[in-house]
Amino acid sequence: MDATAMQLLSEKDGVDGSTHRAHQLVTSMLLGADLVICMEKNHIDEMTEFAPEARGKIHLLGKWTDGRDIPDPYRRRRPVFERTHEMIVRGVESWMRYL
Repeated sequence: MDATAMQLLSEKDGVDGSTHRAHQLVTSMLLGADLVICMEKNHIDEMTEFAPEARGKIHLLGKWTDGRDIPDPYRRRRPVFERTHEMIVRGVESWMRYL
């Protein structure tokens, strides 16, 4: 995890991200999931190409807010990470009533 993201998670949410490990997405992950939430529309397109049968369960995190992409802040300055964090929090909160 990016060091800025890890620091922001700790400060804002009290979350220790040090044990986080990324995994390469494979078809079985998509097929085994009940719901897949992603940050950008192009992620939906890529996952749908990868596993078309999973299309109905892949949604945008911002679906219930403004429907916009949440851009990846990687290699950007901290204010971009902070804005992304706000967008993610708002997106997660908007999904809570449906989960």
